[in-house]
Amino acid sequence: MKKTILPLLLLAMLASPSASAATIVELGAEASRAAPNDLARATLFAEATGAAPAEAARKVNAMMAEALALAKTTTRIKVQSGATQTYPVYAKGGRIESWRMRSDLVLESADTAALSELVGKLQGSLGVASIALAPAPETRRKAESDATLDAIAAFRSRAKLIADAFGKPYRIKQMNIGQQGYRPPLPMMRAAPAATMEMAAMPMEAGESAVSVTISGQIEIAD
Repeated sequence: MKKTILPLLLLAMLASPSASAATIVELGAEASRAAPNDLARATLFAEATGAAPAEAARKVNAMMAEALALAKTTTRIKVQSGATQTYPVYAKGGRIESWRMRSDLVLESADTAALSELVGKLQGSLGVASIALAPAPETRRKAESDATLDAIAAFRSRAKLIADAFGKPYRIKQMNIGQQGYRPPLPMMRAAPAATMEMAAMPMEAGESAVSVTISGQIEIAD
């Protein structure tokens, strides 16, 4: 009888090199850039009460027409009407005692000084619901782009630091970029109209907002 020959497949398996392994490390980085608050937005309101909805509406519409006429004299300020609400005022026992109407006026401008002066004038007849300052869209995008480059550089720096600790080269396996946006400034307290007071410009301090970008990902370190 002939001798059994060792299968060639077994010889090939014994001769083949083992697959190389790698170490996967997860890490993250963050960077922030300051963006100037170069856009101001103010919401003012007219509010009145009447025995009927129509009476309240006449009062509010008259105040809003006067305010719009004054606001439109300043070309550097964007002016638009906001929300309008009409609701009943109840007396004891659930009976409707009167009607109240409120209408908002929204002002927006990159010229904070002009907006401040206009708000001061309008406070003679309108109340101030809120004033907020924030980066304009193009200003925020520029800060986000700069912060993204900083965050990528920080990610690569951390990756190199870790790889150097292993004494091995590395490659980026995965990277996720997330924009955290910015912390909006706190709005001012609501203020009622002050027709009896001498009106002055509303004080505003623009300041800056921090725009942050975070990066998370994985690097592969060869074994």
